[in-house]
Amino acid sequence: MKLIGLRPPSARRGRQQVMVGVVVDDRVSPLVDAVDFYEDLPRWLERARKVRRGSVRLADVVPEPPVPPSARVLCIGLNYRAHAAEGAFQVPEHPTVFGRWTASLSVSGRPVPVPANEPGLDWEGEVAAVVGARLSDADESETEAGVLGYAAFNDLTARTAQKLTAQWTLGKNADFSGPLGPIVTADETGSLTDGLRLVTRVNGELMQDGNTRDMIFPVPELLSRISRTMTLHPGDIIATGTPEGVGYVRRPPRLLTPGDVVEVEIDRLGLLRTPVTDASARSGA
Repeated sequence: MKLIGLRPPSARRGRQQVMVGVVVDDRVSPLVDAVDFYEDLPRWLERARKVRRGSVRLADVVPEPPVPPSARVLCIGLNYRAHAAEGAFQVPEHPTVFGRWTASLSVSGRPVPVPANEPGLDWEGEVAAVVGARLSDADESETEAGVLGYAAFNDLTARTAQKLTAQWTLGKNADFSGPLGPIVTADETGSLTDGLRLVTRVNGELMQDGNTRDMIFPVPELLSRISRTMTLHPGDIIATGTPEGVGYVRRPPRLLTPGDVVEVEIDRLGLLRTPVTDASARSGA
């Protein structure tokens, strides 16, 4: 089952209200406001599974990230062995966790501006896990069962800002820099340890070609470790890290500049396409 966010037809541009809808072929059936959806997931998932034909053409909806405003977006750094090696980092003993705000999230097709003080943005294709249950000090069997689904994600990074200090927050929250694809429920994706291929292309050129089998900390372990400190809630997102092939380690470094198009394609999760533009596009932030 594939779930997307969409702006209600009556909502004015700039309002935060988002509905969740279920996609069937090239149509979508809106279900309910995202807040209500995650507050009663069993009810709305049962209703979604009964949808046989969407009521609206996908081409006619305004897509939005399918998450509630309260969602925490937790990103994991250096979670692929090959990526840690290309940056000359040791394999970490503990997950490196940093945060994004939901305001930085975007969707496929929406342009992402390069901040005025950056030479470009770096790509980081990732799988995002979406939490579907309350998880507090949970073991790995509980956390694995508590995953609603997965989505393609691109952790677009402002490297200049990221490297100013040891704290990564600023460089990971540029406007619209977290494009997120539709959620594909876990019953259709299977476990990431079985292996999903992840590729990132820039203007059609292959940049990353990894597999989720290379993760240092699999999703159940990540969620379990995080839940020991903070309770996770339905709608929270864990961006699970990126494989090797990012731009800043290349010689010379390569970054995304206005006019480039970056694509992240992941088995069973689909294609996430992001045009890059200049800082003038920030006026809509």
